Amino acid sequence: MRPQIKLPLARKLRREMTPPEVMIWSRLKGAPNSELRFRRQHPVGPYVLDFYCAKARLAIEIDGQIHGLAVVAHKDEQRDTWLRSQGIDVIRINAADVMADADAVAGIIWDSASARLQR
Repeated sequence: MRPQIKLPLARKLRREMTPPEVMIWSRLKGAPNSELRFRRQHPVGPYVLDFYCAKARLAIEIDGQIHGLAVVAHKDEQRDTWLRSQGIDVIRINAADVMADADAVAGIIWDSASARLQR
C-alpha cells in the first residue's frame, strides 16, 4: 500500500489519540536529545505507527487491552515481523503502564532510542 493512502488515516489518528498516547506524546515532542525526533501516528509501509523515530529506526506502540486478544496479538506479530524486516525495531508498551507512570515509560523510550543510535 502506498504511504499517501495511509496519510488521511494517520491525520485522523493524530486528532483522536488515546489518553495514554497523549501522555507519551507530551513527553516525546519536547526532545531532551536534539539528535532524536519522534513523529506521532506516522505511516510506514502498510501501517500507521503510534510513534516513530526515523533516526533510531524505532517504533513505539501503545497497546490497550484489545491487544491481549489472540486475533489482535497475531496481527501485531505480523506487523512487528514486517517492521523488523525493514530494519525497524518495535517496542510495545502496555497502556496501563503509561497511565501508571508516563515519565518512567518515556524515559525507557528515550533510553532505547539513544541506545539504537550507538549501534
